[in-house]
Amino acid sequence: MKLRTTVSAVALAIGLMSSAMPAWADFWSDAAKDLKGTTIRGVTESTPPSNYVKDVLAPAFTKATGIKVEFETTSWDQMFDKEIKDMEAKTGLYDVVYIEQDIIYSYLARGFLVDLTKSMADNAKLKAPEFDPANFTTFIDYFKDPTKGNDLFAVPMESFIKTYLYRKDLFGDAEVQKAFKAKYGYDLAPPKDHKQYTDIAEFFTQWGKSHDMQLWGSTVQAHTGHPASWYEFVESVEPTFGVYNWGINAQKNYAASVKNGGSMNGPQAVAALTWFLNNLKYAPPESTQSTWDEIAATFAAGRAAQGLVYGENAAWIATNDSKSKVVGKVGVALPPLEPGVLEDAESGKGYIGYFDGGAFAIPTSSKNKEAALLFLEFIGQPSVQADWAVAGSRITLKSTYDDPKVKAQDEKTDHYYTLMKEKGKLFAGAPTYPFHAQVREAVAPIFYRAITGELTPQQALDKMADAAEAELTQLGYRK
Repeated sequence: MKLRTTVSAVALAIGLMSSAMPAWADFWSDAAKDLKGTTIRGVTESTPPSNYVKDVLAPAFTKATGIKVEFETTSWDQMFDKEIKDMEAKTGLYDVVYIEQDIIYSYLARGFLVDLTKSMADNAKLKAPEFDPANFTTFIDYFKDPTKGNDLFAVPMESFIKTYLYRKDLFGDAEVQKAFKAKYGYDLAPPKDHKQYTDIAEFFTQWGKSHDMQLWGSTVQAHTGHPASWYEFVESVEPTFGVYNWGINAQKNYAASVKNGGSMNGPQAVAALTWFLNNLKYAPPESTQSTWDEIAATFAAGRAAQGLVYGENAAWIATNDSKSKVVGKVGVALPPLEPGVLEDAESGKGYIGYFDGGAFAIPTSSKNKEAALLFLEFIGQPSVQADWAVAGSRITLKSTYDDPKVKAQDEKTDHYYTLMKEKGKLFAGAPTYPFHAQVREAVAPIFYRAITGELTPQQALDKMADAAEAELTQLGYRK
């Protein structure tokens, strides 16, 4: 997730400020007249969308308001460590923090975040006319608190699907197609199910060996000491086998084990983990040290024929020839699915993969809440979205899909944006668990032991289910 966008920040900033400043001048300068000279500090993960904020939007905001912005972009691990420690200690070091969709419910439960709906209502002079939560896609709903009248607590700054990428040049090669059909008996195309995916992975791994190529059949986000591997499994792999919400059944006393009404160690979960681990046979050697960063880098380097890749990387992998060796060769499609999963997603019973993203929020410990509120509204304007979407493969406002710049980029990315617009409803964010981090920390170390081969899939999932239920009992969710 963290590779820096290579779009020229200076060029974009100049274009952005020169084209949009006349529309901004009145409101932004007036609203910030008592705040000029203030410095707000933020922390976020180093991703293409976040780097665009740091390099382009923050300077534009300073130009419009006189409020300085210092953004710290760092690793996922360091980001959460820094912001949580700051909010727990109430030191007020940060005025803007990145909140991933899957963790906000923990933050809300602990009272870490400012109620933005209330703040805008209480400070009418700070309410920007171009900022309207109704303009956002439904992804914004993840950042509302249903216990507070669905008040908004964070402004989405990125959203994207994690979907299937493949090498169109390899899949379209006549010699490859002939050899594949001769071996497997059907035409080479993006896989519809997991068996087809495995066939393709096996084929291209062997093709790479026999043609002296640094090519493998699949990416696998399988780091043996980082939660990225567990996230790939529960958010992107298990749903394609029909296991939803981590296999925890909230209606059955938050059961995880099959014996208590959950599905964390059920047959579909075992099949999912077996498939996930089997793909390591067809993956580059760096896979067991790969997080979301390395997966994107592996695919961009042309080392894998297919894989599940976070959508925020789709644009630069497909278009940026200074970072990617596969420009013009990237195809996108829905992930492989077991029978019935698509129907579950279409009916609302389940989902086919992960709808990822995050938002910026204001900690209650912030010392510059008014200036930070203006900044959040600034990045939520329609006028700043298109270049941001092109740079970071992210869309948070409905109108952005129709922008000419985004449509042009859509053509270059095999219609990734169209896929997200039309099929995004089949994907879902993380379950709304306040205990997200606690359960992750309880089960992820066991999951790593499955990757290293210390535990079989069934053994690992049995232990994970037991650990999850023990943690949920300790936290008071299981009675």
